[in-house]
Amino acid sequence: MAKAKVAMSHHGIRKTNVDYVFDAVNITFMCLLMFIILYPLYFCVIASFSDPYAVVNGHVTLWPVNPTLEPYMNVLKEKRIWVGYRNNLINVPLGTLWNLVLTIPTAYVMSKKRLRGRSFFATFFLIPMYFGGGLIPTYLQVKNLNLLNQPYTLIMLGGLSIYNMIVTRVFFQTSIPEELYESATIDGANDFCQFFKIALPLATPIIAVMALFYAVGRWNDYFTALIYVTNTDYHPLQIVLRGILLLNQTALANVDTQNLGNDDVQYMLELARKVYMAEGMKYSLIFIASAPLLIAYPFVQKYFVKGIMIGSLKG
Repeated sequence: MAKAKVAMSHHGIRKTNVDYVFDAVNITFMCLLMFIILYPLYFCVIASFSDPYAVVNGHVTLWPVNPTLEPYMNVLKEKRIWVGYRNNLINVPLGTLWNLVLTIPTAYVMSKKRLRGRSFFATFFLIPMYFGGGLIPTYLQVKNLNLLNQPYTLIMLGGLSIYNMIVTRVFFQTSIPEELYESATIDGANDFCQFFKIALPLATPIIAVMALFYAVGRWNDYFTALIYVTNTDYHPLQIVLRGILLLNQTALANVDTQNLGNDDVQYMLELARKVYMAEGMKYSLIFIASAPLLIAYPFVQKYFVKGIMIGSLKG
């Protein structure tokens, strides 16, 4: 009764002037923080639909200036864009599935306290988080495995993230009671049956989180392809976008202006137009490359919040 009266009395207390000031400052700060976070994405969208000359001259701030679809038309005309999208739509799902096949069972096994040599395996996985073999030895190893310039190169490389495995292991340790496995053992379920019929169905949140982590990493990854893939038929979208932007932005730098004649003025104007157009293309490329992930995120958001909170805070 006492606790109930305290709760009711607190609920009935009127706000003081200090409370109103605090609420106002807090709301203002949160709105400002939200603006700082969302404005770069919003600017990319309005800049992609604005006239490239207005973007370069800094006239685009809150609204599109002289709206145009020319940057998008120029991007979509590039055959390399479609090749990059095709490769991403193949590599990202298959690569993410490969990541999950390696991460989930490994984390499940490492969560078992009765695992023999558990401390050894934990140290074995921990060392690569802080020490690497270097780029040249890694390249030679990949070459010896015949993984250079193959259709499956970007799928096989980067199969397991130690950090993601640790987060998943903590989820298995803290979110699924050990008594559940003991009951299954009494009923005659072996380790494989417990994994597929108990652990996996209950691990849907962390699987969704890991799938999102791996998919985002693979979608945005360009360095792996830059080092291990030289065949343009296998280039992912990020490498294609990088090549288009660098080619357009350096078009004027490669021209010998001292030896230009009067007949080359039109050529120079065309190059200058391409450089300006590269600014508009840059923002349209950012939007095109980010759109699939922005569309996919809301579908896994509820799993993302639940999975990452349970898998990390309880550990």
